[in-house]
Amino acid sequence: MARIRIAACQLNTVVGDLEGNVGRILGALEQAEAAGADVAVFPELAITGYPPEDLLLKPGFVEDNLRALEKLAVRTGACAAVVGFVDDDRDLRNAAAVCADGRVVGRYHKRLLPNYAVFDEQRYFTPGVAPLSLFVIAGLRCGVSICEDAWAPAGPIREQAAGGAQVVLNLNASPYHAGRLPERERMLATRAADASCALVYVNQVGGQDELVFDGASLVVDENGQVVASAPQFEEAVMVVDLQLGPLFRKRLLDPRGRATHPPLPSVLVSDAPVPNPDHRPPVVVPTLDPLDEVYAALVTGTRDYVAKNGFTDVVIGLSGGIDSSLVACVAADAVGPEHVHGVSMPSRYSSEGSRTDAAKLAEALGIELRTVPIEPAHVVLLDMLGPAFEGRAEDITEENLQSRIRGLVLMALSNKLGWLVLTTANKSESAVGYSTLYGDTAGGFAVIKDVPKTLVFQLSRRVNERAGTEVIPGSVLTKAPSAELRPDQRDEDSLPPYEVLDPILEAYVGGDLTASELVAAGFDPEQVRQVVRLVDVAEYKRRQTPPGVRVSAKAFGKDRRLPITNHYRG
Repeated sequence: MARIRIAACQLNTVVGDLEGNVGRILGALEQAEAAGADVAVFPELAITGYPPEDLLLKPGFVEDNLRALEKLAVRTGACAAVVGFVDDDRDLRNAAAVCADGRVVGRYHKRLLPNYAVFDEQRYFTPGVAPLSLFVIAGLRCGVSICEDAWAPAGPIREQAAGGAQVVLNLNASPYHAGRLPERERMLATRAADASCALVYVNQVGGQDELVFDGASLVVDENGQVVASAPQFEEAVMVVDLQLGPLFRKRLLDPRGRATHPPLPSVLVSDAPVPNPDHRPPVVVPTLDPLDEVYAALVTGTRDYVAKNGFTDVVIGLSGGIDSSLVACVAADAVGPEHVHGVSMPSRYSSEGSRTDAAKLAEALGIELRTVPIEPAHVVLLDMLGPAFEGRAEDITEENLQSRIRGLVLMALSNKLGWLVLTTANKSESAVGYSTLYGDTAGGFAVIKDVPKTLVFQLSRRVNERAGTEVIPGSVLTKAPSAELRPDQRDEDSLPPYEVLDPILEAYVGGDLTASELVAAGFDPEQVRQVVRLVDVAEYKRRQTPPGVRVSAKAFGKDRRLPITNHYRG
């Protein structure tokens, strides 16, 4: 039985940091070489970082990426490196280079370019059309493919396997959302079994703006069984000895029939495996609990947004409510409690319990808490605006002044001290516009922007469960949500209960159902009319809010692009 030792290198690259990314690749390649690997496989577009977006419109950037590839190739030896880069083949190609013995041995151009959800690859790249070839590594015939190429049943993997590939190396930058991993595993298992070919899936890890990449690289055998996996949300070099026997028997007995395809030409990289006295058996790493998975995504996205954009410290308005409490917990885990600064900004309507809860949370997390009362500014602004408002009763305008003062305080601290402001609005509030533009929406990064309120409660309870103590005070978990901008205010005065609201939002925003379809599905007609109207008129607000971590299959931002001026009410 033939053997190939594969190093799956899931890296946290940085978009545009060509030199740094080459350094990260070479560091992982050194680990692979030290482990006696025959081939090291890296993520999609590892040299440029993913997604490079309109950097690809800069010819100089593309040229620098090609020079970076050459610098990398020169450093390779007996262990082949399969690396993602941008190729300039008259048009731009999303490409993989097979490098060994100091040179680029061959190239592969991605054939299937996704142009849905968060993907815009057809804006930049042209699909590969060159005839396929295989690469002989450690004496075995290896196919190379890139991300979306694996999702199509009749795509390149099937063609490569039919042409003689014994294993296909698949480079990926596959973004995370809740439930994505089992979906991905099912697809890869089906693809490998259908092709009767082992499949090595190597994914990027880390945060890039609102996207989070979860790693979780996989090795699937020719029967569709997951035989090895790397951890989620961590950089890793997973070294696996893959044993590959003759595949003709499985293909002969396959009831779906055998794909007929002439043998593909092969490029020789290495004709025998690197001698290794030890054995690296495949290891399947346990996956995270669903709530822990979402929390890890929030931490990863926040950590990388802060660090990759040159910040060290963050500041959060701590109201004593559940949203700011969860954001503070995520921030403390992301950048360390010593780099998290909470600000209590009480007004005339702030309850004593909310102030106490904020203090308890800060103490439990070990973060700084400072108090900046906003009442003096509130009084001055009311007096200043009094003549302009003469003859008009107080309304939401006066309430929103408080929120805007708080936003001003946080941004002033950011300017003076260099801290990044983390906003605390959740997805439910953002959806229906239950926020104040230039108030609680003011800041640099929206940690829970894609987390519905009901999930905020679940994650907060999970924080306490994992800690074995009340990090988030129990009173925060039980009191009725309130913005505390007027006496005895409750969120449910303006909105349906979140247990009712969130399912409507998921169907309308996530499922793209119309109002009439929501009513037909059994939702209350009056509540549907209210929610749909609120979501639609708040589009202009959402366009002006900071980016935030994407954890759902359809988030506001890259995923959902509705016109602001829009009169459709289906």
